[in-house]
Amino acid sequence: MTPTLITAVTFEPLDLPLTEPFAIATGAQHVAQNVLVRLTLADGTVGLGEAAPFPAVSGETQASTRAALETVRAGLLGKDVRAWRPLSEELGDGLALAPAGRAGVEMAVLDALARHHRVPLYVLLGGAGTTLDIDMTVTAGDVVHAAESARSILKRGITTLKVKVGALPPDEDAARMVAIHEVAPHARLFADANGGYDVAEALAFLKELERAEVPLALLEQPVPASDFAGMAEVAHRSRVRVCADESARSAKDVLRLIREGAAHGINIKTMKCGVVEALTMWSLARAAGLELMVGGMVESVLAMSASAHLAAGLGGFTYADLDTPLFIARHPFQGGLRYEGSRLSLDAEQPGHGVTLA
Repeated sequence: MTPTLITAVTFEPLDLPLTEPFAIATGAQHVAQNVLVRLTLADGTVGLGEAAPFPAVSGETQASTRAALETVRAGLLGKDVRAWRPLSEELGDGLALAPAGRAGVEMAVLDALARHHRVPLYVLLGGAGTTLDIDMTVTAGDVVHAAESARSILKRGITTLKVKVGALPPDEDAARMVAIHEVAPHARLFADANGGYDVAEALAFLKELERAEVPLALLEQPVPASDFAGMAEVAHRSRVRVCADESARSAKDVLRLIREGAAHGINIKTMKCGVVEALTMWSLARAAGLELMVGGMVESVLAMSASAHLAAGLGGFTYADLDTPLFIARHPFQGGLRYEGSRLSLDAEQPGHGVTLA
């Protein structure tokens, strides 16, 4: 039997308690309810993947993801992981409404292939590098919470703060930003509305920050995902660079953002589209001169390591929002990415994404 044929696939619940609720404009997670994908090859190699549905962002749940994955299980058996792009196309048909599930399977496929050939995943994906500089998130909350979170992040040695906004009126969100700037005056600040504002509110938020002399380096997804015209208006009227996240769920979305001048950059998350579609999105963004951010949902060290391999391997990413393992109280894994202050590093020799079950 060909050693790279898939002989077994399992999908298991992966419940990860958090150190605090991961709150954004559209909702919060108190426990990350993800799915562990385990894929075995004919030679005994095991690849691991993680699907991380975030109901408040995509409407996907752990239950819906597992149900969708079960529909493609039989079709995966006997497939050769060396043909990972054709396999991805098949998954795109079967998991069109479950992109987090698609990401988890593709992650496991590529991990198994890299482990079979005894190469790190970043090498398979491009080999550009093994390090990234990360931000850390200040989740949605009040002024006191914002200031306390900023102090805690600075103590970790992380000096880029990504602040979740959009759950409150613009003036209240601006007050949170002022409080953060007061305790972290030299920090680089991003704001992420997760589509929580309309155009007028987004511009009002920026005006309040300008009036308070709070420097903002990036505004992410100021308006709802489907409002491409609103994204374009904010991008054209703002002095701050605008990054699309929920509006950039596919290569077609990226093409539209480029054509309409609706963003200065895009946030690539495998959970929105899968690993292979992310590669196409990267190519389009690079060709158009858009800035690149790599991000994730509420993912453990497993999925986040895979995303780090993707971004480090491809290169060209200006921003790395890969902090959610820092919010997870405990997980069943060992290995993978390492954090040292704001520097994220990968093992340059460990095969695959480097994460194994403890």
